[in-house]
Amino acid sequence: MRELTMQEIAYVAGGDGSCSADGNSGGGNTFGGISDVKSFADDMIAIYEGLVAVTSHIIERVANAF
Repeated sequence: MRELTMQEIAYVAGGDGSCSADGNSGGGNTFGGISDVKSFADDMIAIYEGLVAVTSHIIERVANAF
């Protein structure tokens, strides 16, 4: 078994070696293309809360109709 070269390591890892923790090297770290995970999570929570409110409103309207 032989050791991998730096080029092979980058290929296997799927990176080009330009990613940095602070994002100053042209893209930064991402999670599935999302670079601001906290903001994304806050948006997802807001969407969920909105869906709960809409569902509750629909249930209330249907219940009042009977």
